[in-house]
Amino acid sequence: MSVVAAVRHDHAPELLALRSAAAVRERCDEIYRFVAAGRSTHFILDESRIDDAAARVAAITRADYPGLAIPHHSRWRHFSAGGLDRWSTLPLGGMTALDVARAAIDLTMVSVLLDAGAGAAWRYQDNDAGQVFARSEGLAVASFDMFRAGLFSSDAAHPLRVDAAGLKRLDTAALARGFQYSDANPLVGLAQRLTLLRRLGEALATRGDLFGAASRPGHLIDAILASAPGKRINAADILAMLLDAFSTIWPSGLTVDHVPLGDAGHHPAIQRADRSAGIVPFHKLSQWLTYSLIEPIEGAGIAVAEIDGLTALPEYRNGGLLIDAGVIRPRAPLDPTVAHDVASELIVEWRALTVAIMDRLREATRRRLGVATLSMSQFLQGGTWSAGRAIALEKRPPDGPPPIAIKADGTVF
Repeated sequence: MSVVAAVRHDHAPELLALRSAAAVRERCDEIYRFVAAGRSTHFILDESRIDDAAARVAAITRADYPGLAIPHHSRWRHFSAGGLDRWSTLPLGGMTALDVARAAIDLTMVSVLLDAGAGAAWRYQDNDAGQVFARSEGLAVASFDMFRAGLFSSDAAHPLRVDAAGLKRLDTAALARGFQYSDANPLVGLAQRLTLLRRLGEALATRGDLFGAASRPGHLIDAILASAPGKRINAADILAMLLDAFSTIWPSGLTVDHVPLGDAGHHPAIQRADRSAGIVPFHKLSQWLTYSLIEPIEGAGIAVAEIDGLTALPEYRNGGLLIDAGVIRPRAPLDPTVAHDVASELIVEWRALTVAIMDRLREATRRRLGVATLSMSQFLQGGTWSAGRAIALEKRPPDGPPPIAIKADGTVF
């Protein structure tokens, strides 16, 4: 059953329509056609390189998943960084399946929102595994440890939860300690991450229809159960619920006519005769959150259907893979030390091409693997993120930065 999120009907419908995965795919495809027609001043396409890129993705997928039993692309893979199943170490005994799902959704939401580019210098010392993690894995382990310690809960008797009051009282010092932040261990966008969590708290507190009187992300499962009596929901409908509830929280999000659109940019290829002209949505972190919520939601007995309604994630590993593999070619040499604003036309175009080309690369990878189906979630997990990291390390050792540097604020990439 389709779950339709509440919307304000006094807003322009063409703007509200941008809060969807379908709009991401449609408008990114328009930019793809714009570039393919040779109209871009930034990039050209070499689609003859797609099969080589597919071979690379297929090889790394087979190496990591020899039986091709590929799990969802999800934050939950990072919670097991270093081979340690951290979730199983939590004191969940005595909790109902619904309570466990609420806790899992709580954790997932804050961890994904904290999962933007950490910067090349930051590291996290994990005492449980006796290892040091960086980038996305380090952010995941750090956020897990903060959740386990009750940093996001306002109720000391119930630490394994996230609620509005706990988020709104969070301060810079506590978050810095949680990330082991220091002058010698700098994390990109610490202040912006704190702002994002506080805004999440405000949004939770104002949407009792979705998050209950306790204002917990985990009560999203209750809203889904109430709206989907058949215990089935489409992935794109989960995303729509999240975008409706959280489009206001992004510190650098795009707003048009007082409508918060979240992660979106401008590009001249998008021609319309209405207020949505020039706008291309991405919703990268919101889609990453949706992918990552699939397992907690299914753990509560609700089937998540039509996962391929979501798109590839327009982030630097996927986009970097396409540039490093020669599928996307810059018209002029790019200096990887010069950072570009995330709202710049060059970065918007790169992100849009990433979404569009990943649909085509997925089909080429499926053929290479010789399988009848390959979901977008499996493709990303198998997959493109690992291949993007690997090719970056080949071309730009030692820590594999992307081919285009972005001025990150800690809330997009």
